[in-house]
Amino acid sequence: MYSPILLSAVDPGMIDWARAQFALTACYHWIFVPLTLGLAVVMACAESIYYIRKDDFWRQTAQFWQKLFGINFAIGVATGIILEFEFGTNWSNYSWIVGDIFGAPLAIEGILAFFMEATFVAVMFFGWDKVSKGFHLAATWLTGIGATLSAWWILVANSWMQHPVGMHFNPDTVRNEMMDFFAIAFSGEALTKFLHTVMSGWMTGAVFALGVCAWFLLKGRNKRMATESARLSAIIGLIATLATLATGDKSGVHVANNQPAKFAAMEGLEQGGKGVGLSIVPGIEVPNMLSFLATRDAEGFVPGFNEILHTGYTTHDGIEVPSAVEKMERGKLALKGFTDYRQLKDSNADAAAEARKLFDEHADYFGYGYIKTTDELIPPTGIVYWAFRIMVGGGMYIMLALLLALFYLKRGLLGESKWVLYALIGAVPLVYLAGQCGWIVAEVGRQPWAIQDLLPVGIAASQLSQTAVITTFCIFAVLFTLLLAVEVRIMCKAISEHKQ
Repeated sequence: MYSPILLSAVDPGMIDWARAQFALTACYHWIFVPLTLGLAVVMACAESIYYIRKDDFWRQTAQFWQKLFGINFAIGVATGIILEFEFGTNWSNYSWIVGDIFGAPLAIEGILAFFMEATFVAVMFFGWDKVSKGFHLAATWLTGIGATLSAWWILVANSWMQHPVGMHFNPDTVRNEMMDFFAIAFSGEALTKFLHTVMSGWMTGAVFALGVCAWFLLKGRNKRMATESARLSAIIGLIATLATLATGDKSGVHVANNQPAKFAAMEGLEQGGKGVGLSIVPGIEVPNMLSFLATRDAEGFVPGFNEILHTGYTTHDGIEVPSAVEKMERGKLALKGFTDYRQLKDSNADAAAEARKLFDEHADYFGYGYIKTTDELIPPTGIVYWAFRIMVGGGMYIMLALLLALFYLKRGLLGESKWVLYALIGAVPLVYLAGQCGWIVAEVGRQPWAIQDLLPVGIAASQLSQTAVITTFCIFAVLFTLLLAVEVRIMCKAISEHKQ
C-alpha cells in the first residue's frame, strides 16, 4: 500500500516552489472571488428594486452590474479549477493523508453549489423577457446564493486545515478518516471564517461599485445611475465592513486559542504574559488590549514564542499546554511507534501491539515528530505582522470612506465633492490589498503546517523535480497575468461604454 508518511524527505527547493505556485494561484483566484460575492449582492438588490418599483431605470442598472459580474465570474472559474488540481499534482501526499476529509466539502461544493451557480447564472443572463420577472429575480438571487454556498464548503475545508477536528488517524491506511462530518462542517472556526470571508467579499464588491460610480460622477456621466448605485453600494458596504470587523475579532479569539504561534507572529510577541498590550506599530501599543482581544480579560495571559517553544504555559482557561520541545519529543515517540507498527504488524503481533500502544499514547503530537528544530515552528513573523496591520488599516480607511460617501449622498453633494470621489476610487485597490493580506496572515501564519499541528508542509508535498514545478509556475504566472489583463481591459471597456 502507498504510504506517503514513510517516503524519504522531499527536496526543500521543490517544496518552496510548490508553495510559491499555490500561493500565486490562490492570490490570483482571490482577486476574482470577492468581487463575485460582492457584485452578486449589488446586482440582486438593484433587480429587487426594479421588481418592486417597475422602473426600467433599475432594470438597466441591474443589467450593468450583471455584465461586470459575468466578466469577473467567467475568468475566476479558471483559476479556481487550477487551484484544486494543484492538490493532486504538487501535494499528492496531502491528498492521500487527509483526502477522505478534505475532499468531502470540495466534492459537495462542486456537485451542489457550483452546479447551482452555473445553472441560474444562465437564466440570469439570457432569461430577460423569456421568463417571468419573479423567476428571473429568483435566478439572480440564487446565482449569488450558489456562489456563497460554494465559498462555504471551500472555507469549511480551509478551516479544518487551521483547526482539525472530527477525525481519527488510521495507521493501517495512513489516512486521517472522518469521524464526525457535522463537527467539521459546522465548527466555530468554519462559521466564523465563512462569515468573515463572505462579508469581506460583500465589502469588496460594494467598494468596487462605489469606485465605478465615483468615476462616472467625475466624468459627469450616468449621474442618476451613479448616484443611486452609490447609495445602494455604500449601505451594503458599510453593513459588510462592520460585520467583517466583528467576525475578524471573533476569528482572532479562535487563532489565539488554536494557533498561538500565528497569534504571536501577528504581534511579533517574543515574551508572553498577563495584561499584554496590542502593538499598533513597533514602539507604539495600546496597553492590555491584546490580552483583552485574545481572552476577553484585560489581564488575561497571552503566550509568546518563548512560552510556546520552550517553557510551555497555562492558558487563561487553566489548560496546561506543553512546550514545542516536549511535543517534538513525544512526536518522535509517536513516529517510532508508527514506523515499528507498520513494519511488524504482519510478522510479530505482540511487538506490533506494543508499537501501536506507543503510537496511540503520543498520537496527538505525531506531526511534531517530523520537526527538526523549534525554529521551524516560528512563522515568517515580519510578513505576518505587517500583513495584519495593512489588513486592519485598510479596513479602517474603507469604513471611513463609506461613511463619507453616505454623508455626502444624504446631502446630495457627492457629485460635487471631488476629493471624496477620489478617496472612493482609491479605496478600490486598497480593499483588494487588505483581502490579500488577510489570506497572507491566515496561510503564512500557519507555517510550517499544511494541517495545523498535524501535517508539516514537507510531508504533504509530492515527489516532483524542482524544474517541473518552476516550469509550471512560470506558465501559470504568465497565464494568470494575461487573464487579469484581459479582465481589466474588458471591464474598463464595459464601464466606459455604458450610457444610461
